[in-house]
Amino acid sequence: MAKQKANFYVVWQGRETGIYDSWAACEAQVKGVAAKYKGFATLAEAQQALAANPEDYITRKSTAAGNLPSTAKPIHLPALAVDAACSGNPGLMEFRGVIADTGMQVFHRGPYVGGTNNIGEFLAIVLGLAYLKKEKLDWSLYSDSKTAIAWVRQKQCKTKIEWNAHNQDLFIAVRAAEKWLHEHTWTTPIYKWDTEYWGEIPADFGRK
Repeated sequence: MAKQKANFYVVWQGRETGIYDSWAACEAQVKGVAAKYKGFATLAEAQQALAANPEDYITRKSTAAGNLPSTAKPIHLPALAVDAACSGNPGLMEFRGVIADTGMQVFHRGPYVGGTNNIGEFLAIVLGLAYLKKEKLDWSLYSDSKTAIAWVRQKQCKTKIEWNAHNQDLFIAVRAAEKWLHEHTWTTPIYKWDTEYWGEIPADFGRK
């Protein structure tokens, strides 16, 4: 079933609590501060949620767009979720980052020629770290790639792909990401998304 579009946003914790009828209005209340918020398809759902415990909504599945699945295993919110998709191996690759509990896309890059999922995941994590640092957001970051998370911690994309004129743009992006890792520090916790417990990561491209 397709996810319903979020038309209203409940802010339980932020600069000003309440219900907002656009992402821009909601973002103004939650950006850069510790916040609890979520998108809902209808005003009635939003009004019901505002009067309830936010934990009943930000960690369980319902009908609103971007909602996270029900589980006893906690998800550290607020969070940025990243993912990559590749047609072929290597092949055309793209990646993106979304706000985990609303599904709101905050960046998208690609497609790049001659890429792999692991390279895309690596680039997505680095861009996610850079985005959160620039926006001064004290969030968590989730990726479903153990390999990419390890590469980021080692500050090197350890792919065995052969670099050539065909995939030069991707090579430049990888080197820029490695340079960023070596020149910056970050406090963002990076977690492995547990697909078995939580289903597909919110940034998934839905092509499986």
